[in-house]
Amino acid sequence: MKRRQCLALACLAAVALPGCAQFYYGDAAGPLWNTNLIDANYRAIDKMLEQATLDPSQPVLVATLVHIDRLTESSRLGRVFSEHLAGRLTQRGVRTTELKLRDKLLMHRDQGELMLSREVREVSQTHNAQAVLVGTYAATMPTLYVSLKLVHPSGNTVMAAYDYALPMDENVRSLLVSQN
Repeated sequence: MKRRQCLALACLAAVALPGCAQFYYGDAAGPLWNTNLIDANYRAIDKMLEQATLDPSQPVLVATLVHIDRLTESSRLGRVFSEHLAGRLTQRGVRTTELKLRDKLLMHRDQGELMLSREVREVSQTHNAQAVLVGTYAATMPTLYVSLKLVHPSGNTVMAAYDYALPMDENVRSLLVSQN
């Protein structure tokens, strides 16, 4: 009987310990692998489209994700995430308008297409948009938190929302640190 218990404990340790070894809890290291950001962002759009019914003939605008504490600032991470989100909307048959090609939208250098609530109505009316996808992110040592909302331009009514968290790996960290 004792031998069976030892064998069971050894098997349990063999299964449990590799999961513990996946993270280094030091100052700058995160998981030993890079999170697939594209899959995470595509999954977010898929979940949002389950919540909202969109008219395929009307465009959706995608704003650059911004830092939760500084709504006028973004990073490479915010711009890259917005590209993933817009791409997935297009793949799912939602008409998206490429804001970078429009001269009417105020673009801050190195910030992307920032969409503050006071700008939503004006820009969406100009582009006859049925909705605007906006989002924020916040970073902690172990985790990046992302919140997305699909907002109806008139009245700023939230049509769909999705929140997700990603491990703060070197891939995510490098997108946050580099501003270019």
